[in-house]
Amino acid sequence: MLDRLPVEIVERIVAKIPDTDLIAVSKVDRVWWQEVRQEAYKRWKNYATTIGYVRALGKPFEKGNVDWITFEDVNDFYKRWIDRLTEDQLYIMEKMLRNGMVVDPQERETIEHALSEHRWGGDPWGLGVV
Repeated sequence: MLDRLPVEIVERIVAKIPDTDLIAVSKVDRVWWQEVRQEAYKRWKNYATTIGYVRALGKPFEKGNVDWITFEDVNDFYKRWIDRLTEDQLYIMEKMLRNGMVVDPQERETIEHALSEHRWGGDPWGLGVV
């Protein structure tokens, strides 16, 4: 039944699926695979944009213009937020790679490098928040 839904409905359904289940629904048929691939790329981009915004928010606190207790609290929260966003983004990227959704060799290389860095405890995006 799922393989007979109009594309517009599939788009809406796919947009509501959590990251952890997104790739699994790509197995329904080719239309679902395409929609999941588009949604995964969109989420990948959104995570990258959000990481950039969060990093920009943390810049004033790197300069030490706040009292020590506030700095420690903000810095810890900032690091946890960046770590969580990075893990979510890498999850999407890895699932896309493992399911043949990444066809560009440069993107494939970027993903493999980021996953390797993260596995070895590194900072995949060079943000300095390990």
